[in-house]
Amino acid sequence: MEISGIISAIVIGIIIGVLGRLVVPGRQHIGILWTIVIGIVAALIGAAVASALGVADTKGVDWIEWLIQIALAAVGVAALDRAKAPRR
Repeated sequence: MEISGIISAIVIGIIIGVLGRLVVPGRQHIGILWTIVIGIVAALIGAAVASALGVADTKGVDWIEWLIQIALAAVGVAALDRAKAPRR
């Protein structure tokens, strides 16, 4: 993987992570670095899922792939938030 691929993965991870975090209601107890990591992982897994479903390469914007990635990021943010939430 070239440096441009790494940089684009980080940028897309930031976008996907932030959008996934916005989808989850309430305040999350995770930092921005965890949001970025979740976003990068969700972007990679979402791209693989979209490719397996045959919707990864469409003409124009790949809306279905983006929705899959954002949904995976939201699930990741909610799961990590629940794991890191202070116990009562």
